[in-house]
Amino acid sequence: MKTRIKIITGIVIMTIATAIGIGGIISNAASANEEYTFYSDFGMTSMWSFIRAEWERQARNEREWSSWFKPKNVKFDDNKMLLTVDRNESGLTGGQVYTSQTYGYGLYQVNMQPIKNSGVVSAFFNYYQEGETGTEIDIEFLGYDTTKVQFNYYTNGVGEHEYLYDLGFDASEGLHTYAFYWASDAIIWYVDGVQAYKADINIPQHEARIHMDVCAGDNPDWVGAYDGTAPLTAYYDWISYTRIENMN
Repeated sequence: MKTRIKIITGIVIMTIATAIGIGGIISNAASANEEYTFYSDFGMTSMWSFIRAEWERQARNEREWSSWFKPKNVKFDDNKMLLTVDRNESGLTGGQVYTSQTYGYGLYQVNMQPIKNSGVVSAFFNYYQEGETGTEIDIEFLGYDTTKVQFNYYTNGVGEHEYLYDLGFDASEGLHTYAFYWASDAIIWYVDGVQAYKADINIPQHEARIHMDVCAGDNPDWVGAYDGTAPLTAYYDWISYTRIENMN
């Protein structure tokens, strides 16, 4: 499995090099990335690699749902992480994990299978916010149509960079690899090693933690109306971050 992942990483990095004109800097992508800066296959040690979130998402209007991120909605089983949307006596619950360490420019990858259900979001992203300073780069699946994936980013709280990409397959039916390469002057998103979208305006600059989460009913104008179905589970097979030196 790890050998296959390294091959994917090499292909993506060489594609990046070609796209931004730096092919001469990395002459051998596979050997240049023999080890990841951070990698998890959600095995036995994963409980120490991630923080399980517990906080409340408050509804902003009567059409939305308040919900809690609960640690019990995060499970590690058979070298996968399972994030679940569910209910308890207090109402709707979701699952979220994040790294204790922050990471900067480089290649971020996830192998995952999102939830298919209107009103539900399955996500992989980085996030940092302190006052007016912040970073967020998103890979998000809107459960009403999992034949598409949404890319987005925020710089110091300023977003509105959404781009909906047609996958050509249903992401909820199997595991696929999604990635973004973040540099000081651009973000490039990938699906199974193929470039899908590039942004180069007002790019965020601050290191951020890696996050993964699932939630429901947050904003029906964005994700569709949630029908109350629970439990619903997204599967995360592995994630990686590779710092790419001398590429900026």
